[in-house]
Amino acid sequence: MQIEFKNLRFELRGEKLFLTQWGNVSYPNGNSIAEVHVCGENKPTHLGVKMAESSEGCRLVYESHVQTENVLEIVERSELVRVKTVYTAYEGTNAIRVHTETTNISEKEIVLEEVSAFIGLGLGSIDEAEDLYFTRFQQSHHAECQPRRRSFRDWGLFRANTQSQKRIAFANVGSWSTKEELPQAIIENKKTGAFIMFQIESNASWYYEIGDVSQQQYYLYLGGPNASFGGWSKALQKGESYRSLSVALAFGDSLNSVVAEMTKYRRYISGKSVADSTLPAIFNEYMHLSWDFPTEETTKKYAPQVAKTGVEYYVIDCGWHNEEPSVGVYPFVGQWKESTVRFPSSVRAITDYLRSLGMKAGLWIEPEVVGVNCKEMLDYYDDDCFFQRNGRKVAVHGRYFLDYRNEKVRNYMSETIRRMVEDYGADYIKSDYNQDCGIGTDLNALTAGEGLQEAAQAFLDWMQEMVEKYPNVIFEGCASGGMRMDYKTLGVYSLLSTSDQVNYLDYPYIAGNVLAAVLPEQAAVWAYPVGSDIKTPDVSQERIAVNMINSFLGRMHLASHIDEMNEEQLALVTEGVNYYNTLTEAKKVAMPYFPKGFANFGDDNVVAGFKTDDKIYLAVWCLKGDTKVSVTISEGIKSAKLAYPSDSKATYQVVGNDLCVRFEKTKCAAFFEIEI
Repeated sequence: MQIEFKNLRFELRGEKLFLTQWGNVSYPNGNSIAEVHVCGENKPTHLGVKMAESSEGCRLVYESHVQTENVLEIVERSELVRVKTVYTAYEGTNAIRVHTETTNISEKEIVLEEVSAFIGLGLGSIDEAEDLYFTRFQQSHHAECQPRRRSFRDWGLFRANTQSQKRIAFANVGSWSTKEELPQAIIENKKTGAFIMFQIESNASWYYEIGDVSQQQYYLYLGGPNASFGGWSKALQKGESYRSLSVALAFGDSLNSVVAEMTKYRRYISGKSVADSTLPAIFNEYMHLSWDFPTEETTKKYAPQVAKTGVEYYVIDCGWHNEEPSVGVYPFVGQWKESTVRFPSSVRAITDYLRSLGMKAGLWIEPEVVGVNCKEMLDYYDDDCFFQRNGRKVAVHGRYFLDYRNEKVRNYMSETIRRMVEDYGADYIKSDYNQDCGIGTDLNALTAGEGLQEAAQAFLDWMQEMVEKYPNVIFEGCASGGMRMDYKTLGVYSLLSTSDQVNYLDYPYIAGNVLAAVLPEQAAVWAYPVGSDIKTPDVSQERIAVNMINSFLGRMHLASHIDEMNEEQLALVTEGVNYYNTLTEAKKVAMPYFPKGFANFGDDNVVAGFKTDDKIYLAVWCLKGDTKVSVTISEGIKSAKLAYPSDSKATYQVVGNDLCVRFEKTKCAAFFEIEI
């Protein structure tokens, strides 16, 4: 028996079902389609900590399947568990979403130690290590979305025996889902030209693995935390079930095409907001301006000049709340009531003032923590309102972590959002999260990994309730920049911070890659033409242009001392805001475009953009080195124009399919529209 579903093919051999083909990639030996390991059961192969060939994965046999146009459900069973693997397709893309549902069908309690969301998809045999390439997306503060492409051999996975102990793997552990690496990657067969991209949808711990088994071919395993990586186990009583997190896979024949297929899929699952549908430009007072100490006086000083730029939202960031000290504010947060010292006329009076200038108002909050010195909230909350390990509250950098499984937490924070919106007049809420809790919480859970997964889900469920309750409010996700840049989080928020990078000349290395990770309509990027390192009169046309162009591919978050700019400088910023607004409709349907591949941190030049059916919108940054940048547009160039800045000193010409740009000097950028 064969089952064919979109680009997938399964074959039944005896009682065992195997995945044997995806797109034009086939592998005759096939792979099992689910792995489940039960504590105390035998792992039948010598594979160390690999997830492949688990106790139940080897025992599962085909039971049934149900297929509709866009959904395939395959049910397998062993003596202990029944596993349903669900594949969901989406119109217009070859990406497929996958998850598993594991049910205890035995007469006793079992403890799960690993559960796959997906396994399969060998791109070749272990003798093809030099032709197979793996691109992972490394992360860090101020250095988000940094792809690293190496062959399987260079990653250390190649034939040395019939099977190895080596894995290409990564385990994120903790509540910052993307602090070291994004939950996505690209596998490429250089010989055949096949590309596969995957993403794991988790806002906490997750795991992937590429390895080899005795069939002498590679497999790909995607899932959440497990006993070995993430301290996760899950007890199931008779009849109880566990649903894995979701993952997605897309197929293409080039870097741009495979990212495009994932982009199409992401638009189906991304967070939506009526209030955010026009992708408005935003000014945020934090970066290179108020930092953690906004006041009524300074906001009134900045806002009139900001309003002239045409931005639609003005966000007051950390510090509008309570009477926390200006230095070390975070150990005191948690009440989220207005400061009468910094805002003596009331926060509502200031948000009304912003509206009188033609802008909507925003406020910042860190809803998942309480400062260790916030006595009022520590007295209010019970101990079981917090993450705990071994009976003690988890504290990191002056914060305790709230557990949204607790009704008392949800109720207080729901009232907090109501107060911010209805009493304080917030049209925009920036939801931040500036610390990682570590392995999780063992309160009301078998393990800390299980507690974290449940609590992380509970927080997003609550946040989704807030988004739906206040449809006229934009909710931004942030986690110390891009430390939660995952598509479980991005399935709730309509936009999300990509970085807290403070150097405008380093941001292109992030902005130039980030559309591989985040939709252009969701990727918030800072533009701060007046950095803390210079005086306003020294702001050059080139510096302004680089900052504005940094934000053109995503969502503009303007910042810094716009209030001190002269007329000429402000005009260039305003031109940038106006041009940004012209990109909205294209941005909502466009595909990411990387004509020179991904950027490496420190490159002389960065080139990236997005593409519609008939036009490419392209940012070209000349940061150092050679001032001549040549970009090959393989689609062919019908015409090209330099769209911003209008008074650019850069020159350009089209030579065949090449856009050749010459800058007068380094630390410059130009933005082009290219008809193809």
